Amino acid sequence: MKVKICGMREAANILAVADFNPDFLGFIFYEKSPRYVGTSLSTEVLRSLPDSVCKVGVFVDAPLPELLATTSHYSLDYVQLHGHETPAYCRAVREQGLRIIKAFSVAEPADFANLTDYGPSCEFFLFDTKGPQRGGNGRTFDWELLRHYHGPTPFLLSGGLGPDTLAGLLHFHHPQLAGYDFNSLLELAPGRKDVEATGRVLTRLHDQRADY
Repeated sequence: MKVKICGMREAANILAVADFNPDFLGFIFYEKSPRYVGTSLSTEVLRSLPDSVCKVGVFVDAPLPELLATTSHYSLDYVQLHGHETPAYCRAVREQGLRIIKAFSVAEPADFANLTDYGPSCEFFLFDTKGPQRGGNGRTFDWELLRHYHGPTPFLLSGGLGPDTLAGLLHFHHPQLAGYDFNSLLELAPGRKDVEATGRVLTRLHDQRADY
């Protein structure tokens, strides 16, 4: 299973978490988020990360030229689209050679409808909890709802994941589950991860992955 740690911002914090070898690190380019990178994100730090750590830029309904400029400036490997982006927008992003994680909020079975047109453009879907913010709400949704998802596109599970959910995560199975996305419940403050707690989570998940 892949592991994504999202909402990173500070150079020392990024490097400390990267030492635990997550599959993805996420950086939020949405100004309304409390984890918005602003001007603090270092291009040098991002370029120094090992190739095994994919850099993900999180965007919400960003104009395409803005998204492309940002991904180029920071040498991002993926974009995560967390707004109302259409299948046509996703196709346009994909045509630029970018890999896409498309986020969808989940609260009922109907939320899995109409995803078919997104699939060809997306490497992964991300299923998150519906809430007042575009992510980082710190609440889980009912994972049983995922039995209503039958699409071919693999997904990352998000929404309120943290140390207290590890046991449940390790017992949850779905044929398209590709990994987990952690954010607010590993934080000391918005944009700053608890390195010790994050390390314990990543070590536990890596150990589990090694058992397969």
